[in-house]
This record gives sequence, structure tokens and C-alpha cells, in this order.
Amino acid sequence: MRAVSGLFARRTSPPERIELKSAREIDLIRAAGSVVRCVLEEMGRLVRPGATTAVLADAADRIIAEHGGQPLFRGVRNPSAKIPFPAPVCVSVNDEVVHGIPGSRVLKEGDIVSIDCGVRLRGYCGDAAETFPVGTVSGEAARLLNVTSQALALAIAEMRPGRRWSEVAAQVQRFVEQHGFSVVREFVGHGIGRQMHEEPKVPNYTDRQQRKADFVLEPGLVIAVEPMVTAGSAAVRCIDPTGWTQVTQDGRLAAHFEHTVAMTPQGVDVLTVGRRSAAAKAGGGT
Repeated sequence: MRAVSGLFARRTSPPERIELKSAREIDLIRAAGSVVRCVLEEMGRLVRPGATTAVLADAADRIIAEHGGQPLFRGVRNPSAKIPFPAPVCVSVNDEVVHGIPGSRVLKEGDIVSIDCGVRLRGYCGDAAETFPVGTVSGEAARLLNVTSQALALAIAEMRPGRRWSEVAAQVQRFVEQHGFSVVREFVGHGIGRQMHEEPKVPNYTDRQQRKADFVLEPGLVIAVEPMVTAGSAAVRCIDPTGWTQVTQDGRLAAHFEHTVAMTPQGVDVLTVGRRSAAAKAGGGT
């Protein structure tokens, strides 16, 4: 594992045992996902020019505590990082792809800020992310946010029982690349339940190596689907001396949208919108 915030490094071997969830467990994950949604809704109200990223983290802590939950990310260890992750949310600005640590940074007009939140509630986990514009953003930034949120909505719409994940991932990759952007390959989504990181790994692209780790979408499967998209090259690097924050190698913008979803016999149930939702009502990650 290379990452916090619901991300796994790439896998190119068959997945280990995938634990399917009962209807009761799915409802418990939904409850945790509802708290995540409350946090992200408040982030949307707080993101504005002049706000510090620490203010966002403080608000996330308050909301999670008010709902009786625990922040999933705080205290998570990463073998390549010097410290456990110190915050309740990842706040990644502009070229920061993921794992940004909130602090004194002041948001400026034209920035984009990705906020990833995970919550444990009554023993089960929910995980979602959204990228917000700060005031008025450039045309490229607006297109990047739109394409990335649509990529998540497309993935959800393409999911159905019996389909292989590689078929869905191929559609996401094609959609992103048709718009001139790139899918990050270093980090992927994941199964989720009692633990933040469970099998299987959930990439947003496909190739011969990734298909070796393919899996079938079947009722009871719960996964976090989270496309990360860059305006330029897909390559990332770590610039943070603590070993956490990942940025685009070419300095171009990055966006990140995520939902926790469950497969049912009828189709997809999105668990991080705060209510039962069909794929058509997923809202593209918003």
C-alpha cells in the first residue's frame, strides 16, 4: 500500500479474496457515507478565496465528531512517509493529485482544491472525494473538473452485475483521453467495508497487466471508485518532505472525484450521496 485516502498502488496479479457484503453491512457503510457527504457539502460552502486549508480540516473534524464517527485518514501510516497522516481529510490544491496535508496555505481565486474524506461509523467505512473551484477558474480547470466528475458518473452508469471491471475501466480511460486529459495510474480505488482498504483494487484504466487483476461485478461487492485525472502527463511524484503529498510531474492541474458504491442484483447503489440512489442519480460525484 502506498497511500491513504482510499488509494492503493497498482496491482498486476489476481486479487486476493473479495469479501461480499450483506444488506445490513451495506446500510452501515451507507451511514458512514452519509457523514462523508455532510463533510463534503460543508467543504463546498467553505472553499473560497482567502480560506486556509486548515479551516477545512477543522470543519471536517467537527462534523465527523458531531455524527459520532472517526476520521479514517488520521493516523494512517505509509511505508514511504515519515509521519502518520495528520489530518481528517486530504486537501490537494492545483497540481497536487492526492494526499495534500491541510495547514496554513491560503486558497486563491482560480485555484482548484480536491478534498478526500473517509469516515468510520459503527465499525464500517465510507469514502468519497470531490474537487472544488475556488472562485472563477480557467477554462482548462473548468473542463478538467467537468470531465473528471463525468468520468465517475460514467463508471457508475457502466456498472452492472456480471460485467468485468476492466470493461468499465476501459470506458473511463477512453472518455478521459478523448478529452485530451490523462488518467493517473499510480493510485487506484479499492474495496471498502470494515477496513478502508480491502480487495479488490479498482483502476480507472486497463491494459494487459491490469487485466490479470480483473474481477467480476457481483451483488454484495462494495468498492470506492475514484478517477484521478490530470491536464497533462499521468506521471506523479512526491514533493512533500513528510512523504505524503503527490503532485503531477509536469506541474499541470489534477482533479479527483470519488464515490463508495455497492452492487445489488438490480444494479448500482451509491452509498456516499446520503440516500439510496440509482446510477442515473449519482450526480457525477457531486
